Amino acid sequence: MKYALAPEIKRQIDILIGKLEFTHIDAARIHCIRSFDAKTRAIARIWGMSRLFHEVAGIKPNYIIEVNAKRFDKLNDREKIKTLIHELMHIPKTFSGALLSHHGRYHNINDREVEKILRGMIG
Repeated sequence: MKYALAPEIKRQIDILIGKLEFTHIDAARIHCIRSFDAKTRAIARIWGMSRLFHEVAGIKPNYIIEVNAKRFDKLNDREKIKTLIHELMHIPKTFSGALLSHHGRYHNINDREVEKILRGMIG
């Protein structure tokens, strides 16, 4: 699989973090890539860092948001924004490098929740 940095996705992520007031997210430690020839059905994915990297190597938590070029680039602008919001929702309030699952005791990450956030952002 091939990857390339995606600075336009990073700019959109930075804007979303501000507009959504996701103050728990350190935008400087979010990185964005576009994958080509990916074997996944996913439109986008988020990758976290194990706590081990922080505890042993002293590396602060970082996240990588990967968009699958074959699928993501075909979406209209609204769907692209929804996809990026969905990925940001996987980042816990602790910004620990861990990822939240789609269904948790106090959260759900699904289309309905993304729509609520998007409507709140648009006003």
